[in-house]
Amino acid sequence: KPLYRLEKEEQMPDGMCIDAEGKLWVACIDGGRVIRIDPETGKRIQTVRLPTPRITSCCFGGKDYSEMYVTSAYDGLDETTLAKEPHAGEIFKITGLGVKGIPQNFYAA
Repeated sequence: KPLYRLEKEEQMPDGMCIDAEGKLWVACIDGGRVIRIDPETGKRIQTVRLPTPRITSCCFGGKDYSEMYVTSAYDGLDETTLAKEPHAGEIFKITGLGVKGIPQNFYAA
């Protein structure tokens, strides 16, 4: 069943991750943001805006998983658009979210 319908300004979902509270973080490609969704209620509970629109993925890291790393894309943008979006294609570190991520599971081949 559908969990959440993105708002028009959020555009389209891309990469995502789960935090230690079981909430879903979704990168919004062409929406310039990462949103946090409560999977129990289907409500958006937090929005982090970024300085470029093509946000592609997010994950938690750092010593205690309190930092979020967010990737962005520049593919498909012409020179005029790239001049207006100088941060396209960069990786961002977000701190102070008030929530931590969880360690990844590793599996042996």
